[in-house]
Amino acid sequence: MESNGSWATQITPDLAEFIARQTSVFLATANASGQPYIQHRGGPPGFLKLLDGNRIGFADFKGNRQFISAGNLAENPKAQLLLIDYSTRERIKLWGTARIVEDDAALVESLMPPNYKAIAEQALIFDVVTWDANCPQHIPQRFEAGDVAAALEARDRRIGELEAEVSRLKSEMIGRA
Repeated sequence: MESNGSWATQITPDLAEFIARQTSVFLATANASGQPYIQHRGGPPGFLKLLDGNRIGFADFKGNRQFISAGNLAENPKAQLLLIDYSTRERIKLWGTARIVEDDAALVESLMPPNYKAIAEQALIFDVVTWDANCPQHIPQRFEAGDVAAALEARDRRIGELEAEVSRLKSEMIGRA
C-alpha cells in the first residue's frame, strides 16, 4: 500500500466525525524489546478529542493500576489506535506516536467529558502519522444499550398510540351499531 501511495496521512472531516462519536478504542503499544500490549479505553461519545491537525487526546481514567501502556510508551512511543463502530460495521486503524502527560491539570480537565463520573489520572496524546479504514467483513453488528433502549421505548410508545386508536375506533363502531 505504501508504494501505491494509498495510506492516508491527514485526519479528514469524515474521520474527525468518526473519532468524535466513538465510545471505545483499543490502544496498542509495545515495550522497547517489542513485546506488544493492547488495552481498551472507553468513555461517552466525544471522550476522544481532536486537538489540532493530526493530534488526538483523551483523559486517561483511573483503571487497573498496572500502567503497562504507560510503561511501554515511556520506552517506545510508537502506538496504534483501533476504533470499531459495531453498529455501522466500520473500523479505522491509526498509527502514530503517543505519550502520557502527567501533572497538567488544565490539559486533563480540557479532555474530561462533561458530567462523566470517572477519575482522570493523566492525559494521553496521540499524534497520527497514518491511518486506514478496513472493510466491514467479519465485524459483527452490535448496538449500544442506550440506542436499543431508546428504540424499544419509541416502539412501545407507538404501540400504545395504536392500541388507543384501535380502542377508539372499536368504540365508534359499537356506537354506530
